[in-house]
Amino acid sequence: MLLTILGGCGAWPAAGQACSGYLVEHDGFRLLVDLGYATVPRLLERVGADQIDAVFISHGHPDHCADLSPLLRARTMRDDPPAPLPVYSLPGALDAVLALDRPGLLADAYVLHELTAGGRFDIGPFRAQTRLLPHSVPNAGVRLTAGGRVLAYTGDSGPSPDRVELARGADLLLAEATYVDRVPEDSRRYLASARQAGRQALEADARHLLLTHLQPGTDTRAALAAAGAGYDGEIGIATSGLVFDLS
Repeated sequence: MLLTILGGCGAWPAAGQACSGYLVEHDGFRLLVDLGYATVPRLLERVGADQIDAVFISHGHPDHCADLSPLLRARTMRDDPPAPLPVYSLPGALDAVLALDRPGLLADAYVLHELTAGGRFDIGPFRAQTRLLPHSVPNAGVRLTAGGRVLAYTGDSGPSPDRVELARGADLLLAEATYVDRVPEDSRRYLASARQAGRQALEADARHLLLTHLQPGTDTRAALAAAGAGYDGEIGIATSGLVFDLS
């Protein structure tokens, strides 16, 4: 299983960067997990829009799904459009982004599969398991298994035992860490810190930890140090262009 980071900024894209977007590949199948602001240009530097096999969106905030619109446009507004793209999301999560174009323009570009958090289903060669994690809107963390490897991704989420269970024994935990240490009081139920992500990775016995969704301007060295205070495994920052081989 191969993970390519298209972007890992939280809230908005920093200069030269992109928001949450991850390309996961196995046995020639290409799955996109989230498509936030500015991720499609980085995707198209690597593969064509018609070479994507499926999309999974954790939740409906635009820094996680806004670039679904240009991806679908790139697939359908051409002389030889590919087959409709399977898109997986929670019910209603994509209503706003799919309503950006005039009715019918993208109708043949995708097939929407609305999922129930807590379920198990297949996306190509990936076995997907989701958990509803606490955020200001419904958010589905996902655990992807293929080829004997496991990638766990939190989406955006406040503290929850389900974050740990999602990542239990994972080869890689891709964890939202908007803040370094202290999460503002009004966000403590909905977002996490690098320090919390490190503790979660330790409790889950995850082999590797990648911090993502850092607020632009965050001191990455401080984030790594905070996560490392509670976890002694390999820790990295999800930045555009990073490739991680889970083998």
